[in-house]
Amino acid sequence: MAQHLPRTVLTASAGIAAALGLTLTVTGPATASPGARTAAASTTVTPAGHAFGATLTGTATFSAGSVTVTCSASGASGTVPTAPANTNAAGPVSSAVSAPTYSSCTTSMPGVSATVTTTGNWSVAMQNGPTVTAGLTMPTAGFVLKTSGLASCTVTAAPTAAATVNGTWTNGAPSTLKFTDASVPVKVVGGFGCPTTATTSKFNATYKVTDTTDPTSAITVTG
Repeated sequence: MAQHLPRTVLTASAGIAAALGLTLTVTGPATASPGARTAAASTTVTPAGHAFGATLTGTATFSAGSVTVTCSASGASGTVPTAPANTNAAGPVSSAVSAPTYSSCTTSMPGVSATVTTTGNWSVAMQNGPTVTAGLTMPTAGFVLKTSGLASCTVTAAPTAAATVNGTWTNGAPSTLKFTDASVPVKVVGGFGCPTTATTSKFNATYKVTDTTDPTSAITVTG
């Protein structure tokens, strides 16, 4: 998220909730000594205290080998921290987000359908930088994909520990969060046709992130 279908879908979870989180590491100068630490950029997310929504634009695809699962609906929501918590002088700005939803999913395999269930507490860390990246953290087993039909499998993302999926953030009206081959650990169980040896899944999607408190405003990440 053939037979490899389940593992692909799992990557999606990382997909949404991430729509709200950003992570960036800034390396030190070329002249830095080998023992020098990397420095995190200053981050400010605005407008402080405003609610936001992340909505899929186009489709989200979860791929594993030659099998692809495509979902046409996905979303999540959250709230920018109130001041002064919406600013971090040397690191990311974190907040809780809703567990993302995925629906209207189809598979590249005839006779196989898929459903996705997300649960638990999700969070995102938003950080400014030359290239802003988005990191979404899902709880242990917070994303479960089940298939039925010719292949009956259960795929669990972040099976043993919380996991983070990364994407890139672009400020705009609305701002966008893009995931390109984002990877997440998975565990697959099931019978014939289930990719039980799969340990990771890839996710591709683009989300529009809008200010739901004030539609005329935009959620932005700056320094």
